[in-house]
Amino acid sequence: MHKNQGPVYYNDYLMLDKFLSCQEPLSKKFATKEDPEAHDETLFIVVHQAYELWFKQILHDLDAVLTTFKKPTVEDSDFSYIIQRLDRIRKIQGVFNSHFEILETMTPMDFLEFRNLLIPASGFQSTQFREIEIKLGLNTVDRQGVDREFFLGRLNEKDRARLSALENTPSLLRLLEKWLERTPFTNKENFNFWTEYQNSIQKILSDDEATIQANVAHLSDKDKAMQLENLRITKETFANLFNEEAHNKIVAEGARKLSQKAILNALFIMLYRDEPMLTMPHQMMTIMMDIDENFTTWRYRHALLAQRMLGTKIGTGGSSGHTYLKKAADNNRVFVDLFNLSTYLIPRSRLPKIPAEIKKQLNFNSTPTA
Repeated sequence: MHKNQGPVYYNDYLMLDKFLSCQEPLSKKFATKEDPEAHDETLFIVVHQAYELWFKQILHDLDAVLTTFKKPTVEDSDFSYIIQRLDRIRKIQGVFNSHFEILETMTPMDFLEFRNLLIPASGFQSTQFREIEIKLGLNTVDRQGVDREFFLGRLNEKDRARLSALENTPSLLRLLEKWLERTPFTNKENFNFWTEYQNSIQKILSDDEATIQANVAHLSDKDKAMQLENLRITKETFANLFNEEAHNKIVAEGARKLSQKAILNALFIMLYRDEPMLTMPHQMMTIMMDIDENFTTWRYRHALLAQRMLGTKIGTGGSSGHTYLKKAADNNRVFVDLFNLSTYLIPRSRLPKIPAEIKKQLNFNSTPTA
Protein backbone atom coordinates (compact mmCIF):
# COMPACT_ATOMS: atom_id res chain seq x y z
CA MET A 1 0.00 0.00 0.00
CA HIS A 2 1.30 3.44 -0.95
CA LYS A 3 1.66 6.02 1.81
CA ASN A 4 0.46 9.60 1.55
CA GLN A 5 3.19 11.91 0.27
CA GLY A 6 1.52 15.18 1.23
CA PRO A 7 -1.72 17.09 0.62
CA VAL A 8 -3.39 16.53 -2.74
CA TYR A 9 -5.81 18.99 -4.34
CA TYR A 10 -8.71 17.48 -6.33
CA ASN A 11 -8.33 19.69 -9.41
CA ASP A 12 -4.58 19.15 -9.51
CA TYR A 13 -4.85 15.39 -9.12
CA LEU A 14 -7.27 15.12 -12.05
CA MET A 15 -5.48 17.87 -13.99
CA LEU A 16 -8.85 19.45 -14.66
CA ASP A 17 -7.47 22.76 -15.94
CA LYS A 18 -5.77 20.85 -18.73
CA PHE A 19 -8.49 18.25 -19.20
CA LEU A 20 -11.41 20.69 -19.41
CA SER A 21 -9.56 22.87 -21.89
CA CYS A 22 -9.48 20.04 -24.44
CA GLN A 23 -12.99 20.66 -25.82
CA GLU A 24 -12.42 23.14 -28.63
CA PRO A 25 -15.16 23.08 -31.29
CA LEU A 26 -13.89 23.87 -34.78
CA SER A 27 -17.14 25.71 -35.46
CA LYS A 28 -16.20 28.10 -32.63
CA LYS A 29 -12.71 28.60 -34.04
CA PHE A 30 -14.04 29.40 -37.53
CA ALA A 31 -17.25 31.12 -36.42
CA THR A 32 -18.55 34.09 -38.41
CA LYS A 33 -21.63 36.24 -38.18
CA GLU A 34 -23.22 34.15 -40.93
CA ASP A 35 -22.01 30.80 -39.49
CA PRO A 36 -21.91 31.02 -35.67
CA GLU A 37 -20.62 28.26 -33.40
CA ALA A 38 -22.57 25.00 -33.75
CA HIS A 39 -23.92 24.42 -30.26
CA ASP A 40 -23.98 20.59 -30.46
CA GLU A 41 -20.37 20.22 -31.57
CA THR A 42 -19.34 20.42 -27.91
CA LEU A 43 -21.59 17.45 -27.15
CA PHE A 44 -20.06 15.55 -30.08
CA ILE A 45 -16.55 16.17 -28.75
CA VAL A 46 -17.36 15.33 -25.12
CA VAL A 47 -19.01 12.00 -26.00
CA HIS A 48 -16.14 10.91 -28.23
CA GLN A 49 -13.55 11.94 -25.66
CA ALA A 50 -15.52 9.91 -23.09
CA TYR A 51 -15.30 6.91 -25.44
CA GLU A 52 -11.53 7.31 -25.66
CA LEU A 53 -11.22 7.49 -21.86
CA TRP A 54 -13.18 4.25 -21.52
CA PHE A 55 -11.07 2.68 -24.28
CA LYS A 56 -7.97 3.60 -22.27
CA GLN A 57 -9.34 1.79 -19.22
CA ILE A 58 -10.33 -1.23 -21.30
CA LEU A 59 -6.79 -1.46 -22.67
CA HIS A 60 -5.39 -1.13 -19.15
CA ASP A 61 -7.45 -4.12 -17.96
CA LEU A 62 -7.02 -6.10 -21.18
CA ASP A 63 -3.23 -5.76 -20.98
CA ALA A 64 -3.31 -7.18 -17.45
CA VAL A 65 -5.33 -10.18 -18.68
CA LEU A 66 -2.92 -10.73 -21.58
CA THR A 67 0.07 -10.62 -19.23
CA THR A 68 -1.49 -13.33 -17.07
CA PHE A 69 -2.34 -15.54 -20.05
CA LYS A 70 1.19 -15.25 -21.44
CA LYS A 71 2.55 -17.16 -18.44
CA PRO A 72 3.52 -20.81 -19.14
CA THR A 73 1.03 -21.85 -16.47
CA VAL A 74 -2.13 -19.98 -15.56
CA GLU A 75 -2.61 -20.65 -11.85
CA ASP A 76 -6.05 -21.38 -10.42
CA SER A 77 -5.76 -18.23 -8.31
CA ASP A 78 -5.25 -16.15 -11.49
CA PHE A 79 -8.79 -16.73 -12.67
CA SER A 80 -10.37 -14.46 -10.08
CA TYR A 81 -8.24 -11.57 -11.41
CA ILE A 82 -8.90 -12.47 -15.05
CA ILE A 83 -12.64 -12.64 -14.47
CA GLN A 84 -12.65 -9.42 -12.42
CA ARG A 85 -10.89 -7.46 -15.18
CA LEU A 86 -12.92 -8.95 -18.01
CA ASP A 87 -16.10 -8.26 -16.07
CA ARG A 88 -15.02 -4.63 -15.63
CA ILE A 89 -14.59 -4.37 -19.40
CA ARG A 90 -18.09 -5.78 -19.82
CA LYS A 91 -19.54 -3.21 -17.42
CA ILE A 92 -17.67 -0.36 -19.14
CA GLN A 93 -19.23 -1.46 -22.42
CA GLY A 94 -22.64 -1.15 -20.80
CA VAL A 95 -21.82 2.44 -19.89
CA PHE A 96 -20.49 3.58 -23.25
CA ASN A 97 -23.24 1.81 -25.21
CA SER A 98 -25.63 4.16 -23.40
CA HIS A 99 -23.74 7.17 -24.83
CA PHE A 100 -25.68 6.73 -28.08
CA GLU A 101 -28.82 7.91 -26.31
CA ILE A 102 -27.04 11.16 -25.49
CA LEU A 103 -25.70 11.60 -29.04
CA GLU A 104 -29.20 11.01 -30.41
CA THR A 105 -30.40 14.15 -28.62
CA MET A 106 -28.51 15.93 -31.43
CA THR A 107 -30.69 16.22 -34.54
CA PRO A 108 -29.36 15.45 -38.04
CA MET A 109 -29.65 19.13 -39.01
CA ASP A 110 -27.68 20.16 -35.91
CA PHE A 111 -24.96 17.68 -36.91
CA LEU A 112 -24.88 19.03 -40.47
CA GLU A 113 -23.99 22.48 -39.07
CA PHE A 114 -20.45 21.28 -38.33
CA ARG A 115 -20.07 17.93 -40.09
CA ASN A 116 -18.06 19.25 -43.05
CA LEU A 117 -15.44 20.62 -40.67
CA LEU A 118 -14.56 17.05 -39.62
CA ILE A 119 -13.58 15.68 -43.05
CA PRO A 120 -11.59 13.39 -43.38
CA ALA A 121 -11.48 12.53 -39.64
CA SER A 122 -13.57 9.52 -38.58
CA GLY A 123 -13.79 6.68 -36.12
CA PHE A 124 -11.45 4.74 -38.42
CA GLN A 125 -8.69 6.78 -36.81
CA SER A 126 -9.45 5.75 -33.23
CA THR A 127 -6.19 3.90 -32.67
CA GLN A 128 -7.25 2.86 -29.17
CA PHE A 129 -10.35 1.08 -30.47
CA ARG A 130 -8.27 -0.59 -33.20
CA GLU A 131 -5.76 -1.64 -30.54
CA ILE A 132 -8.57 -3.21 -28.49
CA GLU A 133 -9.76 -5.15 -31.55
CA ILE A 134 -6.26 -6.41 -32.35
CA LYS A 135 -5.52 -7.40 -28.75
CA LEU A 136 -8.82 -9.28 -28.56
CA GLY A 137 -7.97 -11.15 -31.76
CA LEU A 138 -9.36 -9.24 -34.76
CA ASN A 139 -6.49 -8.68 -37.18
CA THR A 140 -6.54 -6.96 -40.55
CA VAL A 141 -6.55 -10.30 -42.39
CA ASP A 142 -9.78 -11.26 -40.58
CA ARG A 143 -11.71 -8.36 -42.08
CA GLN A 144 -13.85 -8.02 -45.16
CA GLY A 145 -12.13 -6.45 -48.18
CA VAL A 146 -13.53 -2.96 -47.69
CA ASP A 147 -12.63 -3.09 -44.02
CA ARG A 148 -9.00 -4.01 -44.67
CA GLU A 149 -8.70 -1.05 -47.04
CA PHE A 150 -10.02 1.43 -44.50
CA PHE A 151 -8.43 -0.13 -41.42
CA LEU A 152 -4.90 1.08 -42.12
CA GLY A 153 -5.42 3.44 -45.03
CA ARG A 154 -6.92 6.25 -42.93
CA LEU A 155 -4.09 6.31 -40.36
CA ASN A 156 -0.92 8.36 -40.36
CA GLU A 157 2.37 6.53 -40.90
CA LYS A 158 3.28 6.35 -37.20
CA ASP A 159 -0.06 4.86 -36.09
CA ARG A 160 -0.15 2.50 -39.08
CA ALA A 161 3.30 1.13 -38.21
CA ARG A 162 2.44 0.71 -34.52
CA LEU A 163 -0.81 -1.16 -35.16
CA SER A 164 0.77 -3.33 -37.85
CA ALA A 165 3.50 -4.35 -35.41
CA LEU A 166 0.87 -5.06 -32.74
CA GLU A 167 -0.70 -7.69 -35.00
CA ASN A 168 2.44 -9.78 -34.55
CA THR A 169 1.91 -10.08 -30.78
CA PRO A 170 -0.27 -12.77 -29.15
CA SER A 171 -3.94 -11.76 -28.91
CA LEU A 172 -6.40 -12.87 -26.23
CA LEU A 173 -7.97 -15.25 -28.74
CA ARG A 174 -4.64 -16.98 -29.47
CA LEU A 175 -3.63 -17.08 -25.81
CA LEU A 176 -7.02 -18.59 -24.95
CA GLU A 177 -6.46 -21.16 -27.70
CA LYS A 178 -3.10 -22.21 -26.24
CA TRP A 179 -4.56 -22.39 -22.75
CA LEU A 180 -7.49 -24.53 -23.92
CA GLU A 181 -5.13 -26.88 -25.73
CA ARG A 182 -3.37 -27.51 -22.40
CA THR A 183 -6.61 -28.35 -20.58
CA PRO A 184 -6.43 -31.91 -19.15
CA PHE A 185 -9.20 -34.35 -18.11
CA THR A 186 -10.61 -35.42 -21.52
CA ASN A 187 -8.14 -38.17 -22.43
CA LYS A 188 -6.80 -40.28 -19.58
CA GLU A 189 -5.31 -43.75 -19.50
CA ASN A 190 -8.58 -45.51 -18.70
CA PHE A 191 -11.02 -42.93 -20.04
CA ASN A 192 -11.46 -41.20 -23.39
CA PHE A 193 -14.24 -38.68 -22.94
CA TRP A 194 -14.72 -38.08 -26.64
CA THR A 195 -15.42 -41.73 -27.37
CA GLU A 196 -18.11 -41.68 -24.68
CA TYR A 197 -19.46 -38.36 -25.95
CA GLN A 198 -19.75 -39.65 -29.52
CA ASN A 199 -21.61 -42.71 -28.22
CA SER A 200 -24.08 -40.39 -26.47
CA ILE A 201 -24.50 -38.32 -29.63
CA GLN A 202 -25.15 -41.45 -31.67
CA LYS A 203 -27.89 -42.53 -29.27
CA ILE A 204 -29.49 -39.07 -29.32
CA LEU A 205 -29.47 -38.93 -33.13
CA SER A 206 -30.83 -42.49 -33.36
CA ASP A 207 -33.67 -41.45 -31.04
CA ASP A 208 -34.35 -38.41 -33.25
CA GLU A 209 -34.52 -40.60 -36.35
CA ALA A 210 -36.83 -43.04 -34.60
CA THR A 211 -39.12 -40.15 -33.63
CA ILE A 212 -39.31 -39.00 -37.26
CA GLN A 213 -40.06 -42.53 -38.47
CA ALA A 214 -42.70 -43.04 -35.74
CA ASN A 215 -44.54 -39.92 -36.88
CA VAL A 216 -44.26 -40.65 -40.59
CA ALA A 217 -48.02 -41.19 -40.90
CA HIS A 218 -48.63 -37.63 -39.70
CA LEU A 219 -46.02 -36.05 -41.99
CA SER A 220 -46.27 -35.15 -45.63
CA ASP A 221 -43.56 -36.52 -47.90
CA LYS A 222 -42.09 -33.02 -48.08
CA ASP A 223 -42.01 -32.60 -44.28
CA LYS A 224 -40.49 -36.06 -43.77
CA ALA A 225 -37.81 -35.38 -46.39
CA MET A 226 -37.03 -32.01 -44.77
CA GLN A 227 -36.69 -33.49 -41.28
CA LEU A 228 -34.50 -36.34 -42.50
CA GLU A 229 -32.29 -33.83 -44.37
CA ASN A 230 -31.97 -31.73 -41.23
CA LEU A 231 -30.99 -34.87 -39.33
CA ARG A 232 -28.37 -35.71 -41.97
CA ILE A 233 -26.87 -32.22 -41.68
CA THR A 234 -26.81 -32.52 -37.88
CA LYS A 235 -24.99 -35.85 -38.10
CA GLU A 236 -22.46 -34.31 -40.49
CA THR A 237 -21.96 -31.32 -38.19
CA PHE A 238 -21.14 -33.57 -35.23
CA ALA A 239 -18.91 -35.78 -37.38
CA ASN A 240 -16.90 -32.76 -38.58
CA LEU A 241 -16.15 -31.85 -34.98
CA PHE A 242 -13.93 -34.93 -34.76
CA ASN A 243 -12.56 -34.83 -38.31
CA GLU A 244 -9.32 -32.86 -38.15
CA GLU A 245 -9.06 -32.51 -41.93
CA ALA A 246 -12.61 -31.18 -42.18
CA HIS A 247 -11.96 -28.84 -39.24
CA ASN A 248 -8.80 -27.42 -40.80
CA LYS A 249 -10.69 -26.80 -44.04
CA ILE A 250 -13.34 -24.84 -42.14
CA VAL A 251 -10.59 -22.79 -40.45
CA ALA A 252 -8.95 -22.10 -43.83
CA GLU A 253 -12.32 -20.86 -45.14
CA GLY A 254 -12.55 -18.46 -42.19
CA ALA A 255 -15.64 -20.06 -40.61
CA ARG A 256 -13.68 -21.13 -37.51
CA LYS A 257 -10.77 -19.54 -35.68
CA LEU A 258 -9.68 -21.96 -32.95
CA SER A 259 -7.82 -25.25 -33.32
CA GLN A 260 -9.75 -28.52 -33.11
CA LYS A 261 -8.14 -29.38 -29.77
CA ALA A 262 -9.01 -25.98 -28.30
CA ILE A 263 -12.64 -26.24 -29.44
CA LEU A 264 -13.03 -29.75 -28.03
CA ASN A 265 -11.62 -28.71 -24.65
CA ALA A 266 -13.79 -25.58 -24.59
CA LEU A 267 -16.80 -27.82 -25.28
CA PHE A 268 -15.81 -30.07 -22.37
CA ILE A 269 -15.71 -27.03 -20.07
CA MET A 270 -19.17 -25.98 -21.24
CA LEU A 271 -20.64 -29.46 -20.85
CA TYR A 272 -19.27 -29.89 -17.32
CA ARG A 273 -19.49 -26.27 -16.19
CA ASP A 274 -21.00 -27.35 -12.84
CA GLU A 275 -17.82 -29.13 -11.78
CA PRO A 276 -15.96 -26.84 -9.33
CA MET A 277 -12.66 -26.74 -11.28
CA LEU A 278 -14.50 -25.75 -14.48
CA THR A 279 -16.90 -23.16 -13.07
CA MET A 280 -14.49 -20.22 -13.30
CA PRO A 281 -13.11 -21.14 -16.77
CA HIS A 282 -16.71 -21.36 -17.98
CA GLN A 283 -17.50 -18.01 -16.39
CA MET A 284 -14.43 -16.53 -18.10
CA MET A 285 -15.49 -17.79 -21.54
CA THR A 286 -19.02 -16.52 -20.96
CA ILE A 287 -17.70 -13.01 -20.24
CA MET A 288 -15.53 -13.17 -23.37
CA MET A 289 -18.68 -13.89 -25.38
CA ASP A 290 -20.45 -11.02 -23.61
CA ILE A 291 -17.61 -8.65 -24.54
CA ASP A 292 -17.80 -9.80 -28.16
CA GLU A 293 -21.59 -9.37 -28.16
CA ASN A 294 -21.37 -5.92 -26.58
CA PHE A 295 -18.92 -4.69 -29.21
CA THR A 296 -21.23 -6.09 -31.91
CA THR A 297 -24.12 -4.20 -30.31
CA TRP A 298 -21.96 -1.07 -30.16
CA ARG A 299 -21.17 -1.37 -33.90
CA TYR A 300 -24.86 -1.86 -34.74
CA ARG A 301 -25.83 1.20 -32.67
CA HIS A 302 -23.08 3.15 -34.45
CA ALA A 303 -24.48 2.01 -37.81
CA LEU A 304 -28.01 3.06 -36.84
CA LEU A 305 -26.73 6.42 -35.55
CA ALA A 306 -24.94 7.01 -38.87
CA GLN A 307 -28.13 6.23 -40.78
CA ARG A 308 -30.17 8.44 -38.46
CA MET A 309 -27.78 11.37 -38.91
CA LEU A 310 -26.69 10.92 -42.53
CA GLY A 311 -29.18 8.64 -44.25
CA THR A 312 -27.26 7.22 -47.22
CA LYS A 313 -24.60 9.95 -47.34
CA ILE A 314 -20.90 8.98 -47.45
CA GLY A 315 -19.16 8.98 -44.03
CA THR A 316 -16.65 11.69 -43.11
CA GLY A 317 -13.84 9.14 -43.45
CA GLY A 318 -14.87 8.24 -46.98
CA SER A 319 -16.65 4.96 -46.23
CA SER A 320 -20.17 4.07 -47.35
CA GLY A 321 -21.45 5.24 -43.97
CA HIS A 322 -24.29 3.15 -42.57
CA THR A 323 -23.77 0.31 -45.08
CA TYR A 324 -20.12 -0.12 -44.14
CA LEU A 325 -20.77 0.08 -40.40
CA LYS A 326 -23.52 -2.53 -40.58
CA LYS A 327 -21.24 -4.88 -42.51
CA ALA A 328 -18.52 -4.37 -39.89
CA ALA A 329 -20.99 -5.27 -37.13
CA ASP A 330 -21.95 -8.46 -38.95
CA ASN A 331 -18.39 -9.63 -39.61
CA ASN A 332 -16.01 -8.30 -36.96
CA ARG A 333 -16.49 -11.03 -34.36
CA VAL A 334 -13.67 -12.55 -32.28
CA PHE A 335 -15.06 -15.34 -30.11
CA VAL A 336 -17.62 -16.71 -32.56
CA ASP A 337 -16.30 -20.26 -32.03
CA LEU A 338 -17.39 -20.08 -28.38
CA PHE A 339 -20.89 -18.99 -29.44
CA ASN A 340 -21.12 -21.90 -31.88
CA LEU A 341 -20.30 -24.47 -29.20
CA SER A 342 -24.00 -24.45 -28.30
CA THR A 343 -24.42 -26.55 -31.45
CA TYR A 344 -22.77 -29.46 -29.65
CA LEU A 345 -24.34 -29.20 -26.20
CA ILE A 346 -26.52 -32.07 -25.05
CA PRO A 347 -28.91 -32.52 -22.08
CA ARG A 348 -27.20 -33.04 -18.73
CA SER A 349 -29.03 -36.34 -18.42
CA ARG A 350 -27.21 -37.66 -21.52
CA LEU A 351 -23.72 -36.59 -20.49
CA PRO A 352 -21.13 -39.38 -20.20
CA LYS A 353 -20.41 -40.28 -16.59
CA ILE A 354 -16.95 -39.13 -15.50
CA PRO A 355 -14.87 -41.76 -13.66
CA ALA A 356 -14.47 -41.16 -9.93
CA GLU A 357 -10.73 -40.47 -10.16
CA ILE A 358 -11.21 -37.72 -12.78
CA LYS A 359 -14.24 -36.32 -10.98
CA LYS A 360 -12.07 -36.02 -7.88
CA GLN A 361 -9.60 -33.91 -9.87
CA LEU A 362 -12.47 -31.64 -10.94
CA ASN A 363 -13.42 -30.94 -7.35
CA PHE A 364 -11.73 -28.92 -4.66
CA ASN A 365 -10.38 -31.63 -2.40
CA SER A 366 -9.32 -31.10 1.18
CA THR A 367 -7.92 -33.53 3.70
CA PRO A 368 -9.83 -33.47 6.99
CA THR A 369 -7.74 -32.57 9.99
CA ALA A 370 -7.73 -34.79 13.09
